[in-house]
Amino acid sequence: MGLLKGVVSLPLAPLSGLRWLAEVLAEEAERGRAAEQSPERALAELAARRANGEISDGDADALEYQLVEELLSRRSPAAGA
Repeated sequence: MGLLKGVVSLPLAPLSGLRWLAEVLAEEAERGRAAEQSPERALAELAARRANGEISDGDADALEYQLVEELLSRRSPAAGA
């Protein structure tokens, strides 16, 4: 029965491969989106803006505090509880 099912479903193999590829691409896009919105990336961008003089030290300190708090809340084991 397995061989018969394999032969009958052979014409559909490209569709299942295409579905798998679409799932992999969607997962990778989601990972990329999450990385762009990460506090780590925002901290790095903030440091670059501070180094270039695009933002004052006071404003940078306030933003840095918020980003560190967000980062700690995401990594805290109690955050899921």
